[in-house]
Amino acid sequence: MSTNDREHDIVLLGASGFVGRYTAQHLARSAPDGVRIAIAGRSARRLDDVTRELGVDWPTIEVDTSDNAAVVGVAASASVIATTVGPYLRYGTAVAAACARAGTSYADLSGESIFVARSIERNHAVAETTGAKIVHSCGFDSIPSDLGLGLAHAAAGGVPIVAATLKVRSLRGGISGGTIDSLREQVKEAKTDAATRRLLADPFALTPGPTVRLPGRPGSGWGKVRGTWQAPFIMGSYNQQIVQRSNYLTGWSYGELLQYREVVVTGRGPAGFVRAGGIALGTAAFVGALSFPPTRAVLDRVLPSPGHGPGADAVEHGRFVLDVDVYPVEGRPVRTHIAAPYDPGYGGTGVMLAESALSLALDDLPDRAGVLTPMVAMGEHLADRLRAHAFTLGTGALP
Repeated sequence: MSTNDREHDIVLLGASGFVGRYTAQHLARSAPDGVRIAIAGRSARRLDDVTRELGVDWPTIEVDTSDNAAVVGVAASASVIATTVGPYLRYGTAVAAACARAGTSYADLSGESIFVARSIERNHAVAETTGAKIVHSCGFDSIPSDLGLGLAHAAAGGVPIVAATLKVRSLRGGISGGTIDSLREQVKEAKTDAATRRLLADPFALTPGPTVRLPGRPGSGWGKVRGTWQAPFIMGSYNQQIVQRSNYLTGWSYGELLQYREVVVTGRGPAGFVRAGGIALGTAAFVGALSFPPTRAVLDRVLPSPGHGPGADAVEHGRFVLDVDVYPVEGRPVRTHIAAPYDPGYGGTGVMLAESALSLALDDLPDRAGVLTPMVAMGEHLADRLRAHAFTLGTGALP
């Protein structure tokens, strides 16, 4: 289905929210001349504020995601919809479905297993028919994980992989209110539904599953490896589902026995041990606190709410440094080194979503449609775009 005659190339939904503004800022700075961009949200006044702040004359569209007819209209008006409006389980279902039916490509920031699993079930076959690329998780969750492994796999010659580990070396920045709200929604549903708990824990929840599975699961990530302490990364369980979906969509090219995990590297000696233990215990305590109404109410008073975040100075000084280490069945292990001078949850995620939207709108991408992943939909095209904006995405032999 051609989208060349659409009114807009890109519509950014949620542009007046916290991450939405960072996404809009990057589009204003970096979109080539002639790209037809519009911004959308519930408040025309707030959208006008965004256009004034950015000094752009983009059209604004007042739309509530609960108004299905309005959502269908916006989807039909654009070649690409990029949305920051979450939690997506609550606010994204109608948007993704409308895009799939209209043949409109779509990018979001979801880190929600339940939402993405339902989107695959409802939208994949429809999008394949209409030609839409429905791409979830186009922010810090899960572009570094997905591109990191995909680029390393290509550098290793495309042979199957035995194991891969993402290592968080350095991370400075805040967690967004939208991410917290997404986690809160999933924890609440998992508490009362056994099927949801199984889905959240299953690395293959976004695939039909491989024909063969190794007994057990990858280790938790807690412990000492070659003298260095490490702790599990809080988004690792979701990111591995995205990685395994890329694996499935490419005909299990990474190998059906791939074991993938994500860890935070905390250093050597007693100090590293203390940091690793603190992260592991703190993560478990945080998730546990979200599970019970009294403690969840306390957290709700101190954590950022959706659409809000830290001050500009804190975002400006954010950064992240990651490595994805890949061990192929033959040949030398390969590492993708990923780094950027951006707050991962805000400025960096804004850049990643904006460049994903531009890639979907402008690049000569692989002829794939359906509910895809960043690596399968955009791959090296997206990597090149990010490199042009101070991202490091380099592959080489593992030291």
